[in-house]
Amino acid sequence: MDDPSQLAELILDQAADAVIYADRAGTIVRWNGASTALYGFSRDEALGQSLDLIIPEHLRAPHWRGFDAAMANGALKLEGRPTRTRALHKSGRKLYVEMTFALVTSGDGGEVIGSVAVARDITDRMPQKSAPPG
Repeated sequence: MDDPSQLAELILDQAADAVIYADRAGTIVRWNGASTALYGFSRDEALGQSLDLIIPEHLRAPHWRGFDAAMANGALKLEGRPTRTRALHKSGRKLYVEMTFALVTSGDGGEVIGSVAVARDITDRMPQKSAPPG
């Protein structure tokens, strides 16, 4: 493989974890195959959509406060540490995901151009609520 950008695309598309890139406005620009497997939305369904596509409604306001602050300040509160959160599948069911976030900057001046998230499903690791006896 002679073309590094083609190799990078192959790696991204075949990565085991979901990789989602959103621009400064929170519009999904990159969505790999593992993202489809995790969230249920095809690439065509996800590209051009707001990140709200995969964020449960009750978490949207705090998400956007943090996202907008990161875009404005050029810094992440979590500093790349994994965090556990809820996400929304196309079917409407809620998932638990472990995610890491990074800001993406332009190569020259370091201007923030977007954000990348890497996610994996951890729903099976979470305690399940049991039905009350009786």
